[in-house]
Amino acid sequence: MFLNPWSLALCLLGGLSIFLIAVACKTAVRVIRLWDPAADSQGQIELESEMWLSSTLVQYGLCFQIVSLLLYVLAADHFAQMLAGAMCATGSLLANDYGLPLLIVKIVGVFFYGLWIVLHQLDISNAEYPLVRIKYIILLLLLPLLLADTALLVLYLGGLEPDIITSCCAVIFDEGQGGTIQNLLGGQGEQHSLILYYGWAAFLLVSGLLAWWWQRLSLYLIHGIAMALFFVQALHTLITVFSSYIYAMPFHNCPFCMLKGEYGYIGFLIYLPLFLAVFCGVTPMLIQPCQAKASLSATVANLQQKLVAVSVAALAVHIALSSYHYILYMVMGGEG
Repeated sequence: MFLNPWSLALCLLGGLSIFLIAVACKTAVRVIRLWDPAADSQGQIELESEMWLSSTLVQYGLCFQIVSLLLYVLAADHFAQMLAGAMCATGSLLANDYGLPLLIVKIVGVFFYGLWIVLHQLDISNAEYPLVRIKYIILLLLLPLLLADTALLVLYLGGLEPDIITSCCAVIFDEGQGGTIQNLLGGQGEQHSLILYYGWAAFLLVSGLLAWWWQRLSLYLIHGIAMALFFVQALHTLITVFSSYIYAMPFHNCPFCMLKGEYGYIGFLIYLPLFLAVFCGVTPMLIQPCQAKASLSATVANLQQKLVAVSVAALAVHIALSSYHYILYMVMGGEG
């Protein structure tokens, strides 16, 4: 499967990311050891120039990794055409033991990669580069995640064979037939899931508005932690409840089919605001320690307020789009 165009694209993005960030890690070690903003030596000037170049490489590499999540899902959907029994990305991802773990690693990675980019932008906003050591320490900690991503990708693609017999999403998510994933997601009835989803969402909208207005650390913490937990509940409710209304089929609960053209690609319009809402909701509390740097205090406070505003707006969009078909069905019996 390595010679498939989608596989080549994924491997190319992964290889470029590892190369760019591995090169930058050499600079990271030097910066952590030798960086001295008070110095005016030739070595410090050269290190500063090297830092700018390596940071640019890191940004490109991390952006490649963020894009690779979308590419991976689209590639999995394409692979389904070549695997017996698979109808969409679900069957492809479960064709071996590495597809689903790779998806989880990529999803987790998106938030960490985005955080590094935010820290970098904060750092270069001030001529003293007050976060340069911190961001490079974090970069070194991200390297194992990048290596795990690449290793899982190689194992996943290497384990894909056209003669593999996998299951379609209708079987995997069919609770009545003992569907594997549906059993894991079980435990909440539809009404219970909706109460949790809408109750949690209402709390987040209120906490976000309060955090935007008052700009207090405690409010950022409450909103950020609640938003991270909501991400799990939102995915659960989308899969177990909203998906069947999107497909107009009671037992169709696939999280990936909604990305297809026959459903108007609405999945992209649902998932993207959710990811944006969670990232922008969690980031303010994570960058709060940067306010300890006097030169960044005002910049961080301004960014936190903007991020919370984007989080609330994106959450509202996500709620509206994910609920659209459900509300349409409740109000008009599914007729629109």
